[in-house]
This record gives sequence, structure tokens and C-alpha cells, in this order.
Amino acid sequence: MSHEAVIAQLNECLKHEWTGVAQYSQASFIVEGVWREVYAKTFMDNAEESFGHAKLVGDKIVALGGVPAATRNEIKQTRDLQEILQNSLEFESKAVEMYTKALELAEGNRPLVIFLENILEEEQEGVDEFTKLLRNSETSVAASVDSKTA
Repeated sequence: MSHEAVIAQLNECLKHEWTGVAQYSQASFIVEGVWREVYAKTFMDNAEESFGHAKLVGDKIVALGGVPAATRNEIKQTRDLQEILQNSLEFESKAVEMYTKALELAEGNRPLVIFLENILEEEQEGVDEFTKLLRNSETSVAASVDSKTA
């Protein structure tokens, strides 16, 4: 296991988590209408989860002898709830991919593997949750709008 390769991948994960803090916070701020009450807290909870992961990963990078990244990737933002949910699913899926790669690089270091598996499990839960939220959501939103205009 190369510490340099693991640190580099963990820094990519860290930049992704910083992106999550901004992207999910922004989504919680701009979600409007009848769905605001339902989703604003969900998005803020996800921002807080990303921040928690950023803290864990940043500390691990330092423990391995590296310097944590202080930058983030570009955020995706929109006022369209369907797009926000789709962006969220894509974000969580990318996190699963990134932590899986970090796990491969950590092979042979059991404590680091367990550390990464714990984060990966939470990221996969995010994929599962946004997948369920998106399932039939266009139909549900359209039905809600139709019932109000009828």
C-alpha cells in the first residue's frame, strides 16, 4: 500500500465532500414550494453528513502524513426539484465510486479499510435513499399539481 496514492485518493474524496457541503446547503436554501418542508431538512442533513466525512477524511490524511485539500469541485445547482434529486443521486454515486477506489488502494491496512468501509456504507445509503426518492417522483409531483388545478 502506497501512502502517497491513498493520500491522493483521500484528497479527491475530501474535495468531493467539500463540494457536498456547498451543494447540499445550496439545495436546502433554494428548494421552494410545497416540497420545501419535505426536502430542505433532508438536504441540510446531507450537507452535515458531508462535513462530517470531510472532518474524518481530513484527519486521516494528516495521520497518514499528508496535507488535506482545501478546495472543492464545482457545485451543481438548480431550482428544479427533480434535477436537485438527480444531482444528489449522481453525487452520492460518485462518492461510492471514489471511496471504493480508496478501499482498493488501502488493501492490506485493515484499520484504514474499516474506516473507509464505514464511510462507504453511509454513501451507499445515500444512493439508496435518492434512488427511492426519485422512483415515481415525477408522477407524484405531477399528480399533486394536477389535483390542485382540478
